[in-house]
Amino acid sequence: MKKLFGEIDLTWKKIILFAIVAGVYTALMALIPITKDTSFRDISIQFEWWILFGILIICNSKSPLDSSLKCFVFFLISQPLVYLLQVPFSYMGWKLFGYYRYWFIWTLLTIPMGFIGYYIKKKNVISLIILLPILFLLVFLGLGYFTSVIENFPHHLLSCIFCFATIIMVVINIFDDLKMKISAFIVIVLFLVVYLFFKGGIYSQYENILGLNKYDFNGNIMITEFSGTKGGKAEIVSSTDPYSIKVGVRRGSKNKFTITDESNREYYFECYYDETEKTIVLKRVQ
Repeated sequence: MKKLFGEIDLTWKKIILFAIVAGVYTALMALIPITKDTSFRDISIQFEWWILFGILIICNSKSPLDSSLKCFVFFLISQPLVYLLQVPFSYMGWKLFGYYRYWFIWTLLTIPMGFIGYYIKKKNVISLIILLPILFLLVFLGLGYFTSVIENFPHHLLSCIFCFATIIMVVINIFDDLKMKISAFIVIVLFLVVYLFFKGGIYSQYENILGLNKYDFNGNIMITEFSGTKGGKAEIVSSTDPYSIKVGVRRGSKNKFTITDESNREYYFECYYDETEKTIVLKRVQ
């Protein structure tokens, strides 16, 4: 394991091959239907795998400039490839590349991040300070996955384990001094405690106001039945045209509710947080 963190002869040929393999694998995980809402597709949505890839590139680079350029080229090849391979199979076609703008910004940021990140190889206090924001991000991602696990077991269990295992693996293999390792874990635990204290728990709550004008209601509407996980809610904001509703849902869970209009017609809905689109989805069900 230690060899991965500084003992690999990371040539440009290997970087390019690594980027192609990572891009192809990620695209496949995004395309294969069976991977939907599983840990296998998370590599196409979240950061944790790409964080590990970046750290490994940095640790095996020969200089700050070498680290910066190799990180940049790796992401410059792998990320567009992810979308390019999906284009023929997506209903969006080339419009799918609209999502790439987000990753392109991060690709540009790998230039300074790779340069500064190289100094984690010094294995001192400065190295820890540079590394901590990335470790905090892994904690944040891991908690998000943990929420999904406890609310809809075993969804995203592997991703949850991967995030916290990556933190342990990075700290143990980058730092040689036991005091530095212990200091890193103490700071991470303190961050976790403080974050959970101010957040009020491990659950991720999402709220939004959604319009209901496309449904043919007659007169005033009201919610007559609701079921969902703790913290979920559905409230009528406007009971007459234009109709709107405020919904709240926790990551990895669904709310179901019934709306009844003045003609006593019932409309059945469910809402949930879509991790791919990063938004609350409301749909009518029978």
